[in-house]
Amino acid sequence: MLKPIYVNDVEIAFGGNMVKLLPTMEEIPSEYKNGSSKWNKVVGDWFFCGLKNCKWEAREGVETKDALNHIKAIMSSFDPKHEHKEAGCAYLLSCFFHDVSYEKAK
Repeated sequence: MLKPIYVNDVEIAFGGNMVKLLPTMEEIPSEYKNGSSKWNKVVGDWFFCGLKNCKWEAREGVETKDALNHIKAIMSSFDPKHEHKEAGCAYLLSCFFHDVSYEKAK
């Protein structure tokens, strides 16, 4: 199972090293590439609307703050195409968390 990688504030704001943070498209299971998982919906809602009142259920050994910062660093990067970022973030969220409940911010 993949684990979050520590990222600093600059990487969160401007994007981190995508080679280190984002799985290649070949490594991402197809369910995340075609947008059919619940985690793709979470990523889409987060990217387009923002999330509020989140309750993340982290997997054993995962620090929620580190996992969310890892995802934020990917989402703020301009390097990969949006489809790659969405699929990768959805896959990583599924690796980092059992579940999440939230409301759309907008």
